[in-house]
Amino acid sequence: MRRFAAGIVLLITLALIGCGSNSSNPSNINGTWNATLVSGGNATVFTFGTSLTVNGDGSLSVSNFSFSTNSPCFVSGETESGSFTLSGNFNGTVNGKFDFTVQSGSPVGNTLTLSGTANGNTISGTWSLTGSSGCTGNGTFTMTKV
Repeated sequence: MRRFAAGIVLLITLALIGCGSNSSNPSNINGTWNATLVSGGNATVFTFGTSLTVNGDGSLSVSNFSFSTNSPCFVSGETESGSFTLSGNFNGTVNGKFDFTVQSGSPVGNTLTLSGTANGNTISGTWSLTGSSGCTGNGTFTMTKV
């Protein structure tokens, strides 16, 4: 009976170790992404590319950000930030909540906000732009991992 009990304890311990091995830093979010933002009328408003890395605290490190579309709302000097909250990692497919913000450098005062859900190699959701006259709007977006 003692060996049986010891075997059960060992199995439970191994199961708990296995459950705790899921990383909070989902590696398949890390990489290069292309985004398309469309308005309610399905017209493309912005496109951009960027590289994302999820930090241990869920914040995003953003590099190589570049708009592919010209806009008077974002001429130069943008600052990007974001976060990713993991809700599951099943068979290598990461799911979770994605938030991303772009602050304009020149002209000052425009903010582009994306809020969505990551599902594997796709992130989709809604976006909004607030700021100066002519630099407001909203719609949906899709980001695809390259």
